[in-house]
Amino acid sequence: MDGTAWPQVRGDLSSTRWGASAFLNNLETACTTISRAEWVVRWLNIGDAHCLLGDANTEKGYFGEVAEDWLCALTAFEVARRLACEDTSKVGELSAKIDAVLQKFGKLGPKVERVKIECCDQFEISAHYLPAGDRSSSAPAIVCISTEGETATTLLGRLLPVVMNRGMSVLVVAYDDLSDTERSQSDMLLSCCVDYLSARSDVDAARIGVYGDGLSAALATDLAAFDSRVSAAVCDGGLWNWTRMLASVDWLTRAVDVPDEQVVSARRLRLLRQLRCPVLVVAGGRGIVSAGEAVKLLGDGAGAPIDLQLAIPRMITIDGEEVENFVTADDRIFGWLEHKLVLNSLSNHC
Repeated sequence: MDGTAWPQVRGDLSSTRWGASAFLNNLETACTTISRAEWVVRWLNIGDAHCLLGDANTEKGYFGEVAEDWLCALTAFEVARRLACEDTSKVGELSAKIDAVLQKFGKLGPKVERVKIECCDQFEISAHYLPAGDRSSSAPAIVCISTEGETATTLLGRLLPVVMNRGMSVLVVAYDDLSDTERSQSDMLLSCCVDYLSARSDVDAARIGVYGDGLSAALATDLAAFDSRVSAAVCDGGLWNWTRMLASVDWLTRAVDVPDEQVVSARRLRLLRQLRCPVLVVAGGRGIVSAGEAVKLLGDGAGAPIDLQLAIPRMITIDGEEVENFVTADDRIFGWLEHKLVLNSLSNHC
């Protein structure tokens, strides 16, 4: 493609993310005049244009601007990937572009490390580790678990623009690497991730959080209940396990009586109390927790000494499918983690 045909872009991450969020919020209107497939191509071209700008700035030695160019590209590619979910060839192309940007990004620093975490029975977990910008002191770290069918590389590409400059390291693992094991084994494998982070000199072992996306929200809950070293959890608050337990009881007993709401509330609260750290429950949309159940959980925890908050991402329906505004959702999630693990720690030392 001739250079004059590229979209006009500039390496301004805040503007790019604002534009991506505004586009997703108005997706239904946008697709009335331009097809969804065409929007995929347009956002792919925007990402390519940011990559081109980053390469040009690299050649000029403008290294202070290059990282922002590539972060803009990652945001654009993620928008395209969300829209192209049914087009496997486009998804594959976008995944390859995301991986290529991450490799370029590592040349600038902080470098994205590909690590192997050793667990019991000679089992290893492959993960990506992105250190906080300042290695001179220990920083909080987040174990991030991808949703089902998503690679750790793809999740890191989505999260990199939102975690940069928040003073937190991230360790990204894939749900599919954990889902073939029993639940108790998943707890142990994720606890090995906490072991790995705790042993690093650039991580503050007293400030380790966990974030589970999609079905991984239940795994994040299990880890927070299993490992007391977890200091903050973005999870499902035990609702997935609770729903499965209710379904099993109903099936076994063929019960037709409506359960007493006070009893149900007490049991939900009992599960929630297993979590001994601040909790953010992400509900609605493509997640595994319904907004209605999450609101009930929030009400159950209101009278208890539990630090519980609720986030409901904006969802836009297009072609009968829900598309999440991941920009605002991720800002909310990692802003909460930053508040709990970084800003609270700073205020406690003042």
